Amino acid sequence: MRAVITVIGKDRVGIIAGISTILADCNVNILDLTQTIMQDIFTMMMLVDVSKCSISFADLSDSLEGKGRDLGLSVKIQHEDIFSSMHRI
Repeated sequence: MRAVITVIGKDRVGIIAGISTILADCNVNILDLTQTIMQDIFTMMMLVDVSKCSISFADLSDSLEGKGRDLGLSVKIQHEDIFSSMHRI
């Protein structure tokens, strides 16, 4: 099962490390990611494999959102099928 993680906020040191550490600790594999900084705004999208996640999807979402709050960012995770349905052309 795959999921999409979006991260946006003011750029600062430790964003990728903070998010990827949570994923590694929960046995979530990063399949692909893109990130950019537009002036001082950081944006990142990740495609991750949550099929072997060691905690529930809800708990993973809470952990990522909590890290986002700590870093002053918006961090959201959605199942890939839901994300795809919401963003169809």
